Amino acid sequence: MTRPSSGMLHHVEMWVPDLDRAVVSFGWLLETLGYTPFQSWSNGRSWRLGATYLVFEQSPALTADEHDRQRPGLNHLAFHIEDHHTMESLVAEAPGHGWSLMFPDRHPHAGGARTYAAYLENTDGFEVELVVMDPFAAD
Repeated sequence: MTRPSSGMLHHVEMWVPDLDRAVVSFGWLLETLGYTPFQSWSNGRSWRLGATYLVFEQSPALTADEHDRQRPGLNHLAFHIEDHHTMESLVAEAPGHGWSLMFPDRHPHAGGARTYAAYLENTDGFEVELVVMDPFAAD
C-alpha cells in the first residue's frame, strides 16, 4: 500500500443503535464496493479500502437510540460507483439488506439533471449516496 497523502481521510467512526443491523446493511454495501473486513470486537466492526476505514460501533456511551440525518452531524456518506449498471444492480439488491431507495420518483437524477446517483436509507435512518463516477461517459 502506498503511503497516504497528508490530509487524506484516515477513518470515519459512526455510532449506531444496533450493531447487528449495521453489519447487515453497511457490511453488505461496503463489501460489494470492495471494502474488506478490518476489525471486529464485541461492540463494533470496521471495513477498510486502501488506507481508509469505516467503523460502526454500538457504544455504551450513546445518548440516543436513533440517528436523525437532519440534525447537526453526519447527513450521509457518498461513494463513487463505477457505472450505471453497477449502481442499478446495487439499488435492486439493497432492499434485501435493509436499504430503501429515497426519492424514487426522481431516481436517478434526484441530485439534479447532471447527476446520476442513488440515495439509500437504511432501517436506522443512515443515508448513503451512490454516485456514478462519470455520469456522461458511455458504459
